Amino acid sequence: MRGGDTAGLRAYNERLIMSALRRAGTLSRAEIARETGLSGQAASVIVGRLMEGGLVIKLEKVRGHVGQPSTPIAPNPVGAFSLGVKISRHSVEALLIDMVGEVIGSCRERYQAPMPERTISIAADQVTELLARLDETARGRVVGIGVAMPGELETWATELDLAPGSLDGWRTADVASALARATGLKVTLHNDATAACAAEIIAGEAIATRSALYIYMGTFIGGGIVLDGKLYPGEQANAGAIGSMPVGVGNGSLRAKSGTKGPDQLIHSVSVLEFEHTLAAAGIDGQDVLYADKTSPEIEEIFERWMEAALPELARAVVAALSIIDFQAVIVDGLLPPPWRARLTERLAETLENFNRSGLSPTQVLAGSIGPMARVLGAALLPLEARFSPNTDLLVRSGAKSADAGETTRKAG
Repeated sequence: MRGGDTAGLRAYNERLIMSALRRAGTLSRAEIARETGLSGQAASVIVGRLMEGGLVIKLEKVRGHVGQPSTPIAPNPVGAFSLGVKISRHSVEALLIDMVGEVIGSCRERYQAPMPERTISIAADQVTELLARLDETARGRVVGIGVAMPGELETWATELDLAPGSLDGWRTADVASALARATGLKVTLHNDATAACAAEIIAGEAIATRSALYIYMGTFIGGGIVLDGKLYPGEQANAGAIGSMPVGVGNGSLRAKSGTKGPDQLIHSVSVLEFEHTLAAAGIDGQDVLYADKTSPEIEEIFERWMEAALPELARAVVAALSIIDFQAVIVDGLLPPPWRARLTERLAETLENFNRSGLSPTQVLAGSIGPMARVLGAALLPLEARFSPNTDLLVRSGAKSADAGETTRKAG
């Protein structure tokens, strides 16, 4: 905003109020003024303007307290909508949410491998289908599409049991432009684990500290970083790439397939893909286990073996991260069903106690609260945050470049 830019100041103050309301849910005009630092008169004028624009609504007066009854102001659920798309190694998923983050509709399609052309076509069909559920007025209130996907999908053909080069199309694939052409909407790309971290910050319950290491146990392990109360994507949009941490030279089966030189990376020994491979060898569909909570004594035993093998290296990576940044919390979320997620988190905390942590600050180890939906929900929430937050960075409890019919950015990690 330039000095003397009254239009910019007006827009900024509107965002201040919208951000405060979206965090709190409801506030009176007096509370809005206190939260934002605006004068009572200025806050009242801006609230009136937002009401005229359909972005906020008045609720029933609250009576029974000392003084005059107050009239709560709240975000209008149908005042804005947003779409999220999650592209992963096994599925593509789309989500339509309203202003307050409630899910209006969703689509999900599984596949054996993320072949570029087909995957992008599915994503375009999904967002088009979800948009068709809105009437003309609501369609005009869609603020954009967020896409969450892992970087360098093209490098994982061998790990996904595909022929070398099968995924090379991802090197030049332009997801953002394809979706922008299909919908006419602004599209932003985000690293999938960063988007999941954003979902926990905005809609979850686990991150209440100013710094956190977020670990997403997906098909491949990934992460996100919260610093100074903000989502920190990194200078090259790849912060929190915990899966790339080197581990002791071992016999990780993923490394054996990839043929890479040097020590394993954490992604080769801790990722959920190893668990899925073991299930498949036993004739069990891993997707049924992860998404339908299918279990049995045999499945429980396989999970226990996988967890026991993964914990030492996962704990080592966490201690390494804590030696660089003294995170107040470590959050573990991902594809694992809630009981397993809780068990893994508890055992991780116990395993950390076995390390020499002299000179390191204590940290909490907590289970994430969203689970498999975190990546697509984060993708859907981030366009709303970009539209209504006064901050360039996402605040705890309170960047990706956008593509409009052609402009795009890839995020590695």
